[in-house]
Amino acid sequence: MDINQQEDETKKTKNKRKELGLSCMLNTEVGAVLAVIRRAPDSQFYHSPEDHFDCSVLQSLKSLRTIIFNPQQEWRFIDPSVYLSPFLDVIQSDDVPASATGVALSSILKILRLEIFDHKTPCAGEIMNAIVTAITGCRLEKTDPVTEDAVMMRILQVLVAVMKHRAHILLTDHSVCTVVNTCFQVVQQSANRGDLLQRSARHTMQELIQIIYYRLPEIEVGDCEDSESETEDSHLDSGFGIYSAVDIFQFLCSLLNVVHVGPEIEGYPSQTPDLDVQMFALVLINSAIELSGDSIGKHPKLLRMIQDDLCHHLIHYGSHCNPLVLSMICSTILNIYHFLRRSVRLQLEAFFSIVLLRAANLTNSPQLQEVATEAIVNFCRQTTFAVEVYVNYDCSPIFMNVFEETAKLICKNAFPAGGTLTSLQLQAFEGLLITIHNIADKVDKEDDSTPSGPYPLEITDYVPFWEEKSKDDDALDDWINFLRLKKAQKRKVLIAGNHFSQDDKKGLEYLKISRLISDPPDPKAYAIFFRFTPGLDRTMIGDYLGDPDEFHIQVLKEFTDTFEFGGMLLDSALRCYLESFRLPGEAQKIHRILEAFSERFYDQQSSELFVSKDSVFILCYSLIMLNTDQHNPQVKKKMTEEEFIKNNRSINGGNDLPREYLSELFNSIATTAIAINSQSGIRVEMNPNRWVQLINRAKIMKPFVLCDFDRRLGRDMFAAIAGPALATVAAIFEHCDEEEIIQECIEVLFSIARIAQYQLEDTLDELICLFCKFTTLLNPYASTDETLYAFSNDMKPRMATLAVFTIANGFKDTIRGSWRNIIDCLLKLKKLKLLPQSVIDPDASDLSADCSGAILSKQDSKVGDKKQGTGLIGRFSQFLSMESVEESLNLGLSEFEQNMRIIQQCRIETIFSKSSNLPEESLWNLGRTLIFAAAGKGQKFSTPIEEEDTVGFCWDLIVTISYANTHRFSSFWPQYHEYLLAVAQFPLFSPIPFAEKAIVAQFKICLKLLSTSQSDKNGEELIFKSINLMWKLEKEILDTCSDFLIQSICKILTEYPANMSSSLGWKTVLHLLSITGRHPESYDQGVESLISLMSDASVISRTNYAFCIDCAFTFIALKNSPVEKNIKIMDLMSESVKSLVQWYRTGYAEADSNVSVASNASSSSTEDNAKAVSSSSFVMNLFLKVGEAFRKTCLARREEIRNHAVLSIQRSFMFAEELCFTPANCIYCFNSLIFAMVDDIHEKMLEYSRRDNAGRETRSMEGSLKIAMEVLTEVFMQLLKPLSESPHFKAFWMGLLRRMDTCVKADLGEYGKTTMEDVVADLLKKLISSMKEKEMLVPKEGDNLWEITYVQIQWIAPSLKEELFPDT
Repeated sequence: MDINQQEDETKKTKNKRKELGLSCMLNTEVGAVLAVIRRAPDSQFYHSPEDHFDCSVLQSLKSLRTIIFNPQQEWRFIDPSVYLSPFLDVIQSDDVPASATGVALSSILKILRLEIFDHKTPCAGEIMNAIVTAITGCRLEKTDPVTEDAVMMRILQVLVAVMKHRAHILLTDHSVCTVVNTCFQVVQQSANRGDLLQRSARHTMQELIQIIYYRLPEIEVGDCEDSESETEDSHLDSGFGIYSAVDIFQFLCSLLNVVHVGPEIEGYPSQTPDLDVQMFALVLINSAIELSGDSIGKHPKLLRMIQDDLCHHLIHYGSHCNPLVLSMICSTILNIYHFLRRSVRLQLEAFFSIVLLRAANLTNSPQLQEVATEAIVNFCRQTTFAVEVYVNYDCSPIFMNVFEETAKLICKNAFPAGGTLTSLQLQAFEGLLITIHNIADKVDKEDDSTPSGPYPLEITDYVPFWEEKSKDDDALDDWINFLRLKKAQKRKVLIAGNHFSQDDKKGLEYLKISRLISDPPDPKAYAIFFRFTPGLDRTMIGDYLGDPDEFHIQVLKEFTDTFEFGGMLLDSALRCYLESFRLPGEAQKIHRILEAFSERFYDQQSSELFVSKDSVFILCYSLIMLNTDQHNPQVKKKMTEEEFIKNNRSINGGNDLPREYLSELFNSIATTAIAINSQSGIRVEMNPNRWVQLINRAKIMKPFVLCDFDRRLGRDMFAAIAGPALATVAAIFEHCDEEEIIQECIEVLFSIARIAQYQLEDTLDELICLFCKFTTLLNPYASTDETLYAFSNDMKPRMATLAVFTIANGFKDTIRGSWRNIIDCLLKLKKLKLLPQSVIDPDASDLSADCSGAILSKQDSKVGDKKQGTGLIGRFSQFLSMESVEESLNLGLSEFEQNMRIIQQCRIETIFSKSSNLPEESLWNLGRTLIFAAAGKGQKFSTPIEEEDTVGFCWDLIVTISYANTHRFSSFWPQYHEYLLAVAQFPLFSPIPFAEKAIVAQFKICLKLLSTSQSDKNGEELIFKSINLMWKLEKEILDTCSDFLIQSICKILTEYPANMSSSLGWKTVLHLLSITGRHPESYDQGVESLISLMSDASVISRTNYAFCIDCAFTFIALKNSPVEKNIKIMDLMSESVKSLVQWYRTGYAEADSNVSVASNASSSSTEDNAKAVSSSSFVMNLFLKVGEAFRKTCLARREEIRNHAVLSIQRSFMFAEELCFTPANCIYCFNSLIFAMVDDIHEKMLEYSRRDNAGRETRSMEGSLKIAMEVLTEVFMQLLKPLSESPHFKAFWMGLLRRMDTCVKADLGEYGKTTMEDVVADLLKKLISSMKEKEMLVPKEGDNLWEITYVQIQWIAPSLKEELFPDT
C-alpha cells in the first residue's frame, strides 16, 4: 500500500470517529431530554410520560434515536432539521416542564457551538430561522422563578450562538430583528429578577449589536435604499442585510425616549426619562456606530436616522440630563464626528452651542462642568478637530464661532480663582495645552514652505459674504485665501451687528463701508445679515422688514426665502419664522410680513392641503388672533375650538380645511403661545420646530469639509483666542506651585512663541510682558536685597527669567514693543550683579566664567554646550533637575553660583551679537529701548556711579548690535538718530553721562564701519551726524573723553583715511582732532596724526582739504606748541597747493575730454565748460583758505612761526603758479592775502611800539614786516603779467605804493626810527625796474601810470627818483 492510500485510510478513520462522536452526542442529548420529560413535575421518581405530555414530542425524539447511529451520509450534509426539530418541538411545547425546555436549549446550544452544519449545508437557512422562531415561541408555563431564570440564561446563550454561527448570514432581516427583540424582552424581564440574569441579558444584547453592526461594512448598498420611506416591510424577509440594521437602530433610538410615569402634576402625569434605559441604549448605539464606522454613510436610511432621530435625541436629552448620561452622549457625538462628520455639519454646531458649551459653563454643577469639559478636551485631542471646526464654522458668517467659543470657554474654566487648581481647571488647562501645542506643531513645521500670508487680511473687493466655496486640492491656496476672507467678513458682520443694535442706520452703513454690501445694494445681503447675525435687535429687524419701501420688500422676500418649511405644520413654521424677529404692531407691516411667509410656506408645503397662498395667509392671521385671544390676560372670554373652526370655514378656495387639521392647530396654539414679542439674548432651546428647520437647512447646506492645518489658518486660529489663552497660562503659572504644571506652562509658552513668530508680534509682546512680571525683577517697590532674595529662593522667577530670555533669543525677529521689558530685566540683573562676563564685556574670551571668576563644572559645561537644535524645552528640563536641593548640596554650589548658572543658560549675549537678521522694526524697537534706558527713562539710580554704569552698559549693547548689523547700518541708524533727538527733548534730561558714553560708543561703531572693506558713505555720514549731536549737547565731554577720542581719531586718520568719503566725516574727525589735540597729554599723538595725514597726498582730497587746513591752523595757533612741529605743518600746508594744481588740471582735462566726445552737442559743451569753471573756482577758494591760514599765522607771537608763515605764503604762490590766475583772481588774492598780511603786521608793529618795554617785540615785528614786503615784491613780480591785464591794475598799483610809503614812514615812537626805508627802496627799485623791462611802466599817451608812479616815488624814496626816472 502506497503513502497516499495510507493517508486516505487514516482520514477516513478520523472521519468515522468524528461522525460516531457526533452520533453519541446527539444520542446523549436526546436521552437527557427524555429523562427530564419522564420525571414527574412534583416527584423524583419515574412516571409514564403519556400521562402528562403530548405524544408527538416524545415520538419525534424517539424517531431521532432510531437514525442517530445509522446516518445515510455525513452529518454536515444531512438536513439540520432532522436532528434539531425534535428539540425545537420540546421548546415550543406547552406541556413540557421548564427543566426539559432548559435541557433542550442546552442541546441546541451544543449543536450550534459544535457547528455540525454550516452555511453550505442544505436547508441551513430554514433551520436557523426556525431556531429563532422556536426561541421566540418558547413556553414557560409550568415552572418556578429559579428554573425560569435558568431557562432565560439558556435562551440568551442560544441567541448569541445563533448570531455567531457560520450560517447566521442566512438569517432573514426579520429573524435578526426577532433575535434582538427577544433579547431585549429578557432584559426587561430581568429588571425584577436576579442581578446575574440582568447583567447577562445586557451583555448578550451588546454582543448581538456588535455582531450585527460589525458586518455592516460588508453589506452592499442596494438601489432601494434611497427611498424616503422609513420602513420597507416587503424586504424584511429578503435576507440579513441593511433593513435589519435600520430597524434595530431605530429601535435603539426609540429606547432613548423611555420614560417613568410619575404622579400627576397640574392634572397631567409626570414623565421623567428612564436614565437606566437611556444609558443602556447609548451604550448599544455607541457600539453600533463604532463597529459600523463610515460605512453608515453608504446607507441613506441609516444615515438619515443618525442625522435626524439620533442627533435630535442626543441634543434634546444632552441639554437636560445628569453627568453620566451626558458623558455617554458626548462619546456618541465624538464617534459620529469621527465617522460621519461630513453629513452632520449643522447637527454638530447645534450640539456644541446648545449642549456642550452650556453644560461646561460655570453656572452648572461641578460634575456637569467636568463631564462637558472632558468631552471638549476629547474633541481637542483629535488632530484635525480644531482646524476643521474653524474652517466649517468660524470662517462662515452664517455659523457660530465654534472653535473660538470652545477655546475661550476652556480658558475661562481653566482660569484659577486662587488656591490649588481644581480637577475642572486641570481638565480645561489640559484642553488648552492640547489646542495650543497642536496649532504650534502644525504652524511651525521645519519643512513647510507655505507662506504665512498677510495678517490681518483686508477686504479689498465686494464678495458675497454668505457664499461658500468647495475645497479644491488643486487650488488649495485660493481656497485658503477664500476662507480667510470669509473670516474677515464675519468679523465685520459681527461689528456691524453691534452697531445695528444701537443704531440701525449706523450698522447698515458699516456694512457698506466694510464692502459687505454691493453697489447697488443686494437685498439678499441684508436678508442674510438679519437672519444669521447673532445678537441683533429683533424689534429693529421687524420694523425694517415691515417697511413699505420697495427695497425693504425685496429684503423681506429674501429673508423669508432663507427658511425651509418643508414637512412642517403651519403653526410650527410660523413659530420658527416669528422667532427670528419681533412682529411689528402696525397692521400694514404685519400684513406684508405674513404675506411673504404665506407665499413661502405655500410653495414648500409637502401636501396639497392649501389650494392657494391666500388660504395660508388667512389662516396665519387667524392663528395670530387666536394666539392673542388665548394668551392675553386682558381677554376674559376665550375663544373655543368650535368658534375657531367656525371662523375659518370656506377659507381654502371656498372649501373648508379638514376639521382635524384646524383642531390640531387650535390645541397647539392654546397649549403653547407663539412667541411674537421675543427679544434677542434669550436662551435658545432645540424644540421640534427648530429641529425640522435645521434638518431642512442641512439638506441644502454644503457638507462638512475635511481638511488639515495650513500655516495661515493656524495662525489666524490662535490670533482669535490669543488674549484669553495668554491670560490663562499666565494666571496658572502665577498661582500654581506644582512643578509639573509650571513646566507645562513653560512648554505652552514656547508653543505660543512658535505661533506668534508668524506676524503675531503683538501677541509675543504681550506674552513677554506677562512673564517678565513673574521674574520679580521689575517690582518697583522691592529693594535690591528683596529682589535678590525672591529670585534666589523661588523657582518661578528663575524659570520665568530663563523663559523670557530664551524666547528673546529664539524669536527676537518677532519682538517689537516688549524689548523694553526685556531690557529692564537685563538692567536689573546687572544691578544684582548676576550678569556673566560675556554680557558685561562682549569681548571676553572665557564665556563660561561667571562674574566672580568661578568656572562651571564639567557637568554644567555639557549643559551649556547643548545645541539649540535639541529644542528649547530641553533647557528647562535640565533647569528643573538642577533645582533640587540635594543636587545643589552635592555639587557644593552657593546661592550665587546657582543663580549664575541659570543666567548663563539664558545666553543673553547672543540676543545682541546675533541680531543681524532682525527685522528693521524689531531692531528699531530694541535700539529705542536701549537709548531711552540710557537716557534714564523708566530707570531709578541710587548713585551717580550706578547711573554711569547703566548708561555705559546700554551703549555697549548698542555697539554690539551695530557691530552685528554693519551691513545695513544706513537703514536702521537714521531711526536711532531720531531717538537721540527725542532724548535731547526729555524734560530734566542731563547730557552727562549720556552724551559722554554715547560719543565713546559711536566712535567704536565708526571705527567698525570704517574698518570694513566696502565703507558705506551714508552710514558714515549718519554716525558722524550722531557724534556731532552728542558733543554739541555737552562740549565738556570732549575734555572728559579726550584720551579715547584722540586714540580713535588717530586710528581713523592713520589706518582708515582711505575709507573716509563723506564731507561730514572729515569735518567731524578733524574738528575733534583740533579740539582734543589741545590737551598737552594728547598733543603729540594728535599732531603726529595730522602730519601723517597731510604727508600722504593720496589721502588729501577735495572733500577733506579745507578741513585739513582748518585743523592744521588750529594746531599752529596753539600756545607753547613745538616750533618744529608748527614749521612742519606749515610746510605741508604750502606743499598741499600742489594737490590743488593737480585737481585744477584734472578738472580741465575732464572738461576737455567731455567736450571732444560731445562736440556735436552745444549744450553738452556748455555744461562741461561750466564744470571746468566751477572746478577752477573751487580750487581757487581752497587756495585762498590756505593763504588765509598763513595770513592769520603771520600774527603769531613767536617770530620763527610768524616769519615761516610769511614765507609759506610765498611758497604757496610759487606752487600755485600753474593755477593760471586770472587778473581778477590775482587782484583778489593780493587784496585778501598779501596786502592783508602786510597791513596786519604793520598794524601789529605799531601796536607794540606804543607799549612799554616792548622794544624787542617791536623790532621782531619790524623784521617780519621786512620779510612780508619782500614776499609781496616776489609775488607781485610772479603775477605781474595777469595783474597788468586787470582793468583795476592802476588802483592796485597805487595800493602797493601806498603800503610801501606807510612802511617807510612808520613811527616807532620811543624805540627809534624804522629801518624799513632802505628795504623798501630796494624792493621798489626792483619792482619798477622789472616793470620797465617788461614795458609795463613806460610813458604812454592816455595812460598816466607813469606820472602817478613818478609822483609816488618822490614821497616814498626821493633818492630813487633820478635813478628810476632819469629823463623826467
